[in-house]
Amino acid sequence: MPTENKSWKRKTALFLLSQNISIFGSSVTGYAIIWYITLKTSSGVYMTMATLASMLPQMFVTLWGGVFADRHNRKWIIMLSDGFIALSTLALACAWMAGAQSISLLLLVSVIRSIGSGLQSPAVGALYPQIVPASGLARVNGINQTLSSILLLLSPAVGGAILGGFGMEWAFLLDVVTAALAIVVMACLKVEKVQRTEAPESALAELKIGLSFVARQRLLRSVMTGVGVCFFLMTPAACLTNILVARTYGTEVWRLTANELAWTLGNLGGGIYVAIHGDFKQKIRAASIGLAGFAFCVALLSAAGSFWVYLGVMAVSGVFMPIISSSLTVLIQTHVAPEMMGRVFSILQIIMSGAMPAAMMVFGPLADIVSIELLLLVTGVLLAAYAAFFWRTTAEPSASTQAENK
Repeated sequence: MPTENKSWKRKTALFLLSQNISIFGSSVTGYAIIWYITLKTSSGVYMTMATLASMLPQMFVTLWGGVFADRHNRKWIIMLSDGFIALSTLALACAWMAGAQSISLLLLVSVIRSIGSGLQSPAVGALYPQIVPASGLARVNGINQTLSSILLLLSPAVGGAILGGFGMEWAFLLDVVTAALAIVVMACLKVEKVQRTEAPESALAELKIGLSFVARQRLLRSVMTGVGVCFFLMTPAACLTNILVARTYGTEVWRLTANELAWTLGNLGGGIYVAIHGDFKQKIRAASIGLAGFAFCVALLSAAGSFWVYLGVMAVSGVFMPIISSSLTVLIQTHVAPEMMGRVFSILQIIMSGAMPAAMMVFGPLADIVSIELLLLVTGVLLAAYAAFFWRTTAEPSASTQAENK
């Protein structure tokens, strides 16, 4: 158990270092792909295709990723997934340098990268409570949010500089190098396979057990439903603001970079707050308040007028995301038994990766018919209403309930 392991801080530091190195490279490549498509097409339909390519494959593989995370060593799943993603990106870089430069190729490699992420994500979420004691989970999640935000703060600038000064292929190669470094760091981390109380069954049977477990838990049902609704309604703010900037304020790369930097600065502030004060006693209330604040900012984006006002509101909206995600993540990590953690996080991942593509099938085409400002206003109001509903209908788990589920 992590509480008995005095080296948990060293293990946590290695894990955070590995994950954030990987996140940095993936973010640079992700920004380069999205911006390339945005600047070449400025189309909601193409943005829908890019979103589907990067998220939909996760929905088909992440449930199996959760089963694998509960059956095998999570460290090796993470390392192998990073290697798989790096190899696909290296192949893309080689093809790009050979002259095969097309949006279709970008979408194809996005699908492959998404498959790797779907296998990796449940293992990452499940590994934290395996090496971190329950009393440290909130702050570790906050520290991770802070580190991720710092790197995400750099990655748009790096992505913009590489895309504008060197070309797409160098963004791809950077991702390959960072993935290799992440694998080397991860190899230094000693993590044992989780000891299970249930007898091993077939992968399909264990998948059914995980689904049944979530279905029986009222709290988990409420959290999963809430995540699905919120990710659906957050999609215009997450996926269409680059097009809004290009249409309303200008197509210069620096504006797209500033858009991402503003969001990431807000995330950085929110992550620091969670790292210092993030052990919220009432996590449902904290998540609901954070969602209401985010919803208010989304609605304000529709009426910003000035690009600088828009950037200010975007930065404030980013503050609330670490509060929402950390509250719900720690709630799950402290409410679920270790041998079920991978499958529960895989179900959470499939909801997240399925909600946004489904939403883009609605909002993407709409963005070519109505203004994105209108979409932001409507979804902001709906998010605020759902925040109030979630707070009123979701009960905080008691200590006895958590012990029973473990």
